[in-house]
Amino acid sequence: MSRSGALDDNEIQTEMNKMVAFISQEAREKAREIQVKADEEFAIEKAKIVRQESLAIDAQYEKKRKQAEVGWKISQSTAINNSRIKILRSRNDHLEAIFDEANKQVKELSEGDKYKEAIENLILEVLLKLLSEKVTLAHRPRDADVVKKATSAAQKRYKELSGRETQVEYDQSLPDDSAGGVIGSSMAGRIKVDNTLGARLTILEEKMLPELRHDLFGPNENRKFYTVSSHLWVRLDGPVGVQMLIYVPYPFCSNLACKPP
Repeated sequence: MSRSGALDDNEIQTEMNKMVAFISQEAREKAREIQVKADEEFAIEKAKIVRQESLAIDAQYEKKRKQAEVGWKISQSTAINNSRIKILRSRNDHLEAIFDEANKQVKELSEGDKYKEAIENLILEVLLKLLSEKVTLAHRPRDADVVKKATSAAQKRYKELSGRETQVEYDQSLPDDSAGGVIGSSMAGRIKVDNTLGARLTILEEKMLPELRHDLFGPNENRKFYTVSSHLWVRLDGPVGVQMLIYVPYPFCSNLACKPP
């Protein structure tokens, strides 16, 4: 049997307790949902931050590794270049010593008995190159007598070879401490032929430098192509009693693949 009317105090308290329990339960469930969602978001954000920092550390490590690798390559290249420079300096010093010794021997030649014949040949070559009616010969002061005697003989040979005659004047302008030889000139000095022993030695040094390097130090491993000449240097005993170098045809170097002997 139902009852109508207002609730008594006990019933009111019971209903209120039910409502409070329901609200508390709803609040606890909502709090759990919020906590779970917060934990999930925290885990995601944490993983994101960890990944970003890991990538930053990897990038920094890669940068330092590349810097270290570049530094090592630079150090290695510097060491190799310094070693090559030392080798080149040593080779250059060796070549300079050879040239100095050759210069001493050339000067000794100018003091020997064969110098008179050498002067005659040098003067004849000057006359044949200039082909002038009037030639001035510059020589050392101490070679005055030798040059004059050699000029007379050279003029006779010059006439036999060219059918021409030439008038020779003398100029004692070469220093006495030079290696000797003559410098011929014509047309008031506008045309000159330097036939001093020092000049010929300088030309020979330039011509023979690649061959000397090849003979002394071997072929260059870094060089793939060579300048091929159709001639070959041959060493012969000249008329002045010393060894001379002349060009003769070298038929075996007729193509670009040929290397110096």
